[in-house]
Amino acid sequence: MKFSGLSLSVVVFLTVVGRGEFLDAADAVEAPKWRKHVINDQSPFEAAGVADFNGDGKLDVFSGDSWYAAPNWNRHKVRDVPRGTNPHYYEDFADLPLDVNGDGRMDILTCAYFSRRIAWVEQPADPTQPWTEHTIDTPGSMETGSLVNLYGDGTPVFVPNVGGQIVIYELKSKSPKVEWNSRQLAPEGAGHGIGHGDINGDGRIDLITPKGWYEQPAERAADWKFHPELTLGTASIEIIGHDFDGDGDTDIVWGMGHEFGLHWVKQSKDANGKRTWTREDIDTSFSQAHTLHLADFDGDGQMEFVTGKRIYAHPSEPGATDEPCVFIFKFDRKSAKWVKTIVYQGEKAPNAPANAELRDALKDFPRGSAGTGLQMAVRDLDGDGDIDIVAPGKSGLYWFENPRITKPAK
Repeated sequence: MKFSGLSLSVVVFLTVVGRGEFLDAADAVEAPKWRKHVINDQSPFEAAGVADFNGDGKLDVFSGDSWYAAPNWNRHKVRDVPRGTNPHYYEDFADLPLDVNGDGRMDILTCAYFSRRIAWVEQPADPTQPWTEHTIDTPGSMETGSLVNLYGDGTPVFVPNVGGQIVIYELKSKSPKVEWNSRQLAPEGAGHGIGHGDINGDGRIDLITPKGWYEQPAERAADWKFHPELTLGTASIEIIGHDFDGDGDTDIVWGMGHEFGLHWVKQSKDANGKRTWTREDIDTSFSQAHTLHLADFDGDGQMEFVTGKRIYAHPSEPGATDEPCVFIFKFDRKSAKWVKTIVYQGEKAPNAPANAELRDALKDFPRGSAGTGLQMAVRDLDGDGDIDIVAPGKSGLYWFENPRITKPAK
């Protein structure tokens, strides 16, 4: 399967030029320290979503079999989640909050690898009752998926990473009956990883895969044209399409989900106006960068992305027992260099058995170790005006508090 008060300390922004290699200290600045909060340091689930699940106006966290009520993170178990046929994984590969049936209560959209199912988990009116799972489809093995405003009209579209397929699901009706429409695209671009962005600048969101990109047509019912312009390998979910260097076209950033490496390709045009891509490394010092999320973490109007190590994406992979980490990467347009903020860096797994089949993240890594799992959530969890990070994984569930933004006086 490829599958507590705010303290200040020095956190170094490092510009990456190769694995373990950085530019000199002239590129370092002092920055406020992100603070780690424990939601459940014994949770083994790798997906998480943030929403107000009890209607009290506060953002809560859902992960795996439970939701956790803000601000004290009291746990409410609402369903059972079995292990997969491979016991290193649970059958919960996405937890995306969405009021699917329009009853005013937040439900969860989920998918799974071993049972090959996409489902929505309905929150009942009676909070003492378990949530009910409704199967949407069983298209194939999935590592995770994203909810995307694909058509720009607010219609929720679920984009899963299905093995060997490109298929999307549009929520067509909430009531009186929940109805999802599926759309199968030509499969030649399918691979490990999927993402989105407006690649050709026509104002429509395209789909990005490890082998190229699918162009969204002007008419919704028309065919999506595949452009085999990329070779990304075992890519992250998501693959991010965004104009990072500010030159007016969309670039692509991705991590290697089961190897070392974080990379980008810059889009440009040749003398004949043909689209070209230039590949560069961002950071090759850590492995298993399986998920990336885009957000404006420093409040300057420019988007950054967060990623890190998915602890035991496969417990046998190179770097699997290395230090867990969560990093934010920003492209400095003035210097044309990537800089990274260390949100969190832990310790290696001192207790990892030599036999990878016997490894267990909750036992092998020091208690409180955080990774990025399959799917993080980036929201203003504490309502202080900046974007925080919720990071689930095999070694627990945590949220990282963004140092409050202080905008410079004009």
